[in-house]
Amino acid sequence: MAQASGMDPLVDIEDERPKWDNKLQYLLSCIGFAVGLGNIWRFPYLCQTHGGGAFLIPYFIALVFEGIPLFYIELAIGQRLRRGSIGVWKTISPYLGGVGLGCFSVSFLVSLYYNTVLLWVLWFFLNSFQHPLPWSTCPLDLNRTGFVQECQSSGTVSYFWYRQTLNITSDISNTGTIQWKLFLCLVACWSTVYLCVIRGIESTGKVIYFTALFPYLVLTIFLIRGLTLPGATEGLIYLFTPNMKTLQNPRVWLDAATQIFFSLSLAFGGHIAFASYNPPRNNCEKDAVIIALVNSMTSLYASIAIFSVMGFKASNDYGRCLDRNILSLINEFDLPELSISRDEYPSVLMYLNATQTARVAQLPLKTCHLEDFLDKSASGPGLAFIVFTEAVLHMPGASVWSVLFFGMLFTLGLSSMFGNMEGVITPLLDMGILPKGIPKEVMTGVICFACFLSAICFTLQSGGYWLEIFDSFAASLNLIIFAFMEVVGVIHIYGMKRNIFPQERRSSTQAGCRSPVCSCPSCPHCGSLELLWLSYCPSTNRGGRLRIWKVV
Repeated sequence: MAQASGMDPLVDIEDERPKWDNKLQYLLSCIGFAVGLGNIWRFPYLCQTHGGGAFLIPYFIALVFEGIPLFYIELAIGQRLRRGSIGVWKTISPYLGGVGLGCFSVSFLVSLYYNTVLLWVLWFFLNSFQHPLPWSTCPLDLNRTGFVQECQSSGTVSYFWYRQTLNITSDISNTGTIQWKLFLCLVACWSTVYLCVIRGIESTGKVIYFTALFPYLVLTIFLIRGLTLPGATEGLIYLFTPNMKTLQNPRVWLDAATQIFFSLSLAFGGHIAFASYNPPRNNCEKDAVIIALVNSMTSLYASIAIFSVMGFKASNDYGRCLDRNILSLINEFDLPELSISRDEYPSVLMYLNATQTARVAQLPLKTCHLEDFLDKSASGPGLAFIVFTEAVLHMPGASVWSVLFFGMLFTLGLSSMFGNMEGVITPLLDMGILPKGIPKEVMTGVICFACFLSAICFTLQSGGYWLEIFDSFAASLNLIIFAFMEVVGVIHIYGMKRNIFPQERRSSTQAGCRSPVCSCPSCPHCGSLELLWLSYCPSTNRGGRLRIWKVV
């Protein structure tokens, strides 16, 4: 094989590439990208429906054997090759460029509908400053002689969500018109994203201190308040009581593996982009473990806060159900008011059933079980915009709690958007699409404006249906395929013996030198592809720079 013919143009990339101001900025950015809305409205639902505490067993097994290794690979290749998703995979092999392009495309599509969820959150956040909350009562009908019938039959919160917010059509074929209040919220959301990512990590690194840490403050406030509410204990017991029989269902293991995968935001390209701004000697193995554990612990922390409030809501609904039945018995049998308490209701009903069977059978009594109300949970937007929003109505100072809740969701989603946008912007910057004279702010503005125009369809009356389609098909299977190709690319194409992972330990014979990416000049995995030989040796390289040699 020929000798190295000269220095590759990428030699000085370490000097030209932006860097994080400090390690905390990088960790918070990765945590903000990984910890998103799914930690709040997806993980608690999976715990509840898949055996409570038993679900944690497959979840942590998936974290150890799937999540952390894949996460480590992404951080390592991004940090070592110092490129976005497209550049990284084209560097490893030109034939893997499609993997990077796929990650880029998924990040673009996910950004469209993820920011749509943020516009919904922003709409609820702005309406939370009213007292009483607009979804606490039904609006008057056209004659102003009563309440709207649809609202009375569906519930105040559901009516505000489906009719006054989305104004949703009957099906997707009926597109409807643009909802201008949502359109203006979309403008505000994309403007906010643009201002935060306008200079890449130089701007997001400043904002991330607030967007990544504020949700933890709000979760802590909700946890303290939730644990003091009546019914909180029942909610937590119901959430974490283990049901080991559910582990026999393969669906539980599949959902656990899927939750880990999407919760860590694997194969989006955002983590590769973030890691590419790290120094080459950064210990990314330690970072991968820390970020993954913080992400999982956040899911557990959020579950406790959410279900303490959900237990309070279920306890309230259960009490109101008993009160309606008690009122029916008092009216039917002419009993004194307050003569039957909630605790006495079961025994009184049993006595009347035995002595007045026919009269009791005619009453519109409903079956009231606390477990039934605890079962009425939801995941996704249904939890945030219907179930939890209704629970907040029952709390004293509902407006304050609503502002905190939707403010938390907005900052959670915003920090995740930073990672999605880095997965789009960084590869384009690395490819040098724009001439060097044009500032980065222009390119960022063009990308955000293109995303905004593409997302206008979500502000139609049929926008909710379009979002479900994007959510179902844009990322789910694609990301799993891309992650599989990442593993194949690193292990079988790049080669396990070619050291892409940082080695902090040095041998006595190689003091001050980093292990080369490929220790042999004729690696059998390389074939006819370009062989990159990366080494870091301050004793031989002037200034200790990262040298990238092209061997032909």
